[in-house]
This record gives sequence, C-alpha cells and structure tokens, in this order.
Amino acid sequence: MKLIKTEDAVGSILCHDITQIIPGVVKDAVFRKGHVVTEEDIPVLLSVGKEHLYVWEQQEGMLHENDAAEVLRQVCQGEHMKASEPKEGKIELTAECDGLLKIDRDKLNKVNAMGQMVLASRHGNFPVKKGDKIAGMRVVPLVIEEEKMNQVKEICGEEPIFRLLPFWKMKVGIVTTGNEVLSGRINDQFTPVVGKKLEEAGMEVMGNVLSGDDSERVTEAIRQWLDKGAEMVVCTGGMSVDPDDRTPLAIRNAADTVITYGAPVLPGAMFMLAYAGEVPVVGLPGCVMYARRTIFDLVLPRIAAGERLTAEDFTLLGEGGLCLNCDVCTFPNCGFGK
Repeated sequence: MKLIKTEDAVGSILCHDITQIIPGVVKDAVFRKGHVVTEEDIPVLLSVGKEHLYVWEQQEGMLHENDAAEVLRQVCQGEHMKASEPKEGKIELTAECDGLLKIDRDKLNKVNAMGQMVLASRHGNFPVKKGDKIAGMRVVPLVIEEEKMNQVKEICGEEPIFRLLPFWKMKVGIVTTGNEVLSGRINDQFTPVVGKKLEEAGMEVMGNVLSGDDSERVTEAIRQWLDKGAEMVVCTGGMSVDPDDRTPLAIRNAADTVITYGAPVLPGAMFMLAYAGEVPVVGLPGCVMYARRTIFDLVLPRIAAGERLTAEDFTLLGEGGLCLNCDVCTFPNCGFGK
C-alpha cells in the first residue's frame, strides 16, 4: 500500500473500505476496498473526511483480488453456468438450466487447502434449478502472488471443478406388483406417488402395468416396457426378503447388471438398481409410498441427468443417509443424503 492525497487518487485502487456515517440515516461503506477511484468520487471522499487514501501500489508478479477471482472462475465454471461480474473481489456462479450439480471434490479441497483461497458451494449430486446460486469464490488478500494463481491452474487442469448436467426427458414405464392390487382387493396407492415424483423430475410416464407378485410376470412386464422404448423402468413394491416378495428376482432376470440390492439409507434400505443394457431398472420399497423423502429422492435426480450409478455411489450414502423425518421438511436444504 501507499498513502496518497485524495485529489491525486483518480485511477488508483482502494486498499480499504471507506465508511460514511450519517446519524440516524446510514452507516455503511460508500466505497469498498478494491474500488477504482474516478474523478466523480473525489468530492464524495472529501465529504466523508478522507483527505488521504491508502491505495494499492502495482507490483510485478502480484494480482489484484478481482484478477485473482477471475482465475478462480476459469477453473471453476462449467457449461450451463453464468458468472457474475467481480464485486469486492468475489465472483458467483448461477445455474442457467435445471440439472444435477457435479463437483470435483478433490480439486475443490486442494485449492481451498492452499490458503488465501475461498471456494464455497452447495452440495454436489443434488438438483439445482435455473437461477440457483451454485458457488462463490474469492481470494482473501487484496493482492496475491501471480505464481500462486498459476499453481491453482496446474492443480485444476482443463476440466472445471463444477459441472451442471441438464436433466433430459426420459420415458418411464411403471410395473406395479402385488397380488392384492392385481386382484382389486386394494387400490393402487403406489403408482400415483411415483408418477408425481417422476414428472417433477421432468420425466414422461408412459403408463403402468399390474403384474401381481409372480416373478415371471414381473420380468415379462419389465421386458415389455423395454421393447416399447422405455428409458427407465420402475417396479413398485415386493422388495423385502418376505417369501412372497419376488420383485428382486424378477429384476435380476430382466437385467444384465445388478448394481445394488440394499442401500445404507433410511428410509429406503431395500432399494434395488440394475441395468438392462443402458436402461436403469429400479425396484422401490414400500416406504416410497408413504415417506416424504427416501432414497428415491437421492437417486432419481442422478438418473435424470443421465448418470450411470455404481455400487460405490451407494456405499457413500451411509453418512447422511438417515432422514430425520422433521415436522417441517426442508429437503434438499437439510443433511439427508449429504
């Protein structure tokens, strides 16, 4: 920093906030640190008693906070995101479409571990809507070594830290199991709940087939949806280890690959995910019918974004996998699934 007369400060960059106090009216910064002084600012600065100012003295090899924030933006911003203009050394990213936020946590942690860097974001693997704030970034000091920002570029490489995968309108077929539903002894209360969740995710429900509990009939119903071009098949009910619950067997017989049967999430432990080629086939336990939030709410956005999940994806759900069933549900702005 260097101290100069206010009249000589045009074009200089402030190193501290300039506060204006009008009793009973305002007490706030009339100019923030990092502000570039203009000719019109001089009378205002003098009116708040600033006859001298501390300004940034340009040094070779050093970057101003706004320029450093721009480097952070370059390594953070992926497609379908909009960046704000630097303000007080900070840049924010917002979503330009509905989609699934993906975060390279290794890069994120390495940059934050360097010190003097701040990358703050919402949780990854959760949906965002157009206009939602994704992340904010800045450096702590007013000026920072250019070499340090070059290190950030080396750590992050070509792929951005944040990616937004747009949702795509998948066609979904539903298979409703249960002899009690097939026979008409009870009304099907499962399909309407599932259909609503699918439609909220932007998916197209092709219809549902009542199959009963016979595993061969369930398998045949799944294959019928696949033949009709379904891009996802959802089977409701019959997922427990009860001898009469044969949906898991039916899914195994219709699929090529089983990713998981069972997951460390409550409610939703008896969830199943398999793939018939590239088409996900999902087995939903009964809790999805009556619980407000379950494993289905954690998995569905990822499927809607075109992700192919692995067994490890489910293993990682254990921490945060307990829904507290709060009186007022604030999901996804809570700890469930995080």
